[in-house]
Amino acid sequence: MTNSDNRDTPAGLGFAVTAYVLWGFLPLYMKLVAHISPAEVVVHRILWSLPIAAALLMILRRTQDLVTALRTPRSLKMGMVTAALISFNWGVYVWSIGAGKALDAALGYYINPLFSVALGAILLGERLTKAQGIAIALASFAVVVLTIQAGSLPWVSVALTLSWGFYAYFKKSLPIGPNQGFMMEVLLLTPFALGYLGYLVATGENHFAVSWSDTMLLMGCGVVTAVPLIFYANGAKQLRLSTIGILQYIAPTMIFLTAVLVFGEEFDRARQIAFPLIWAALVIYSVSLVRQMRTQSG
Repeated sequence: MTNSDNRDTPAGLGFAVTAYVLWGFLPLYMKLVAHISPAEVVVHRILWSLPIAAALLMILRRTQDLVTALRTPRSLKMGMVTAALISFNWGVYVWSIGAGKALDAALGYYINPLFSVALGAILLGERLTKAQGIAIALASFAVVVLTIQAGSLPWVSVALTLSWGFYAYFKKSLPIGPNQGFMMEVLLLTPFALGYLGYLVATGENHFAVSWSDTMLLMGCGVVTAVPLIFYANGAKQLRLSTIGILQYIAPTMIFLTAVLVFGEEFDRARQIAFPLIWAALVIYSVSLVRQMRTQSG
């Protein structure tokens, strides 16, 4: 995901920052479709992402890579796994915004990089540094605090963390580029999306083509889904891992501020304890990551 020279480029920084800022504003858009069921929103995120992803591959002339992957059983199976995970992640995220749980969504994406480190240690046998171990322990304690306060796991945060973390993990096994991989995922999801859309139309529960505003918002779901992913895919190639590691906190920070200042979600005592624990964990993790990258490049 980093560039071959292991250095940051202005273009890469611009692409990545743009992607994270767009993701940071995404809750505002999802709030506009909160009156529509999360499943229907996800259906349109899939269907309207398809032409955008297809157009990009044709412009880049990389369609043959996709055809080859679709004909390879291992790639096809892995694509099905990542497609299932990303659609589940989208569904939970859309529901969380509409249900007034944007703070839980922000927490999930804050925890995600630490979960990825833990996943690497558990599944790949990667050794944790002392700083990484401390960071993961602090994040785990924050989840415990929220669980005790609520009497149950903060399932939105956990679901988003697990689904995105495993999505990123399995995505590495896809032997094609990120743009082709995204196209493969939405292509595999399209039959299911069309099937559910047909059910909604048959039962009269669909919102598309019923009102002008809902129709435009649902069509726009493809743009707000595909464009940030495309910006991110192209930016990550031109940045160091440490830079990406720090930039990824832009989106959950914007989601956090939107939840509190715009949506008026309650920042209760448990969250006042849990979020600073997460922020401290991320500072420790980031400093450790930067030092590690400097040591390797030196």
